[in-house]
Amino acid sequence: MLVWGVMGVLAFAGAAGAEMLAGRVGLSTAMAARIGGALLMVAGAYQLSPLKDLCLAKCRTPIGFILTSWRDGPWGAVHMGVRHGLFCLGCCWLLFLALFPLGIMSIAAMAVVTLLVFAEKTLPAGERIAKVSGVALLLYGAAV
Repeated sequence: MLVWGVMGVLAFAGAAGAEMLAGRVGLSTAMAARIGGALLMVAGAYQLSPLKDLCLAKCRTPIGFILTSWRDGPWGAVHMGVRHGLFCLGCCWLLFLALFPLGIMSIAAMAVVTLLVFAEKTLPAGERIAKVSGVALLLYGAAV
């Protein structure tokens, strides 16, 4: 929760800062679409990356992480929790970044990203789902 809480605060600050900056420089709709398309393509490329695969493997099987990264005591538990949280963040943070161009307040976009993260983490075909979503994000980003 600590990792996700910090990330949420940073994302909110980033969104507020980007909105303020866009208003100050008079960002055109066409330029905003290009930036959104680029963000979608970056998220898609990350879905296909070895780093995504590594983080997803660690996040999918917490028992393996616990067995290989055990730390004694309360601070050991905090350390393990933060470390595991970072792996889980690493496997899906760019999907959450993709919400910015898809509609940060769109319930439908949030539902799709939530289902995608859930499927990647829990279904046997999670790795394939990540790859297919990566290709879809690349294509959609290019079309924007």
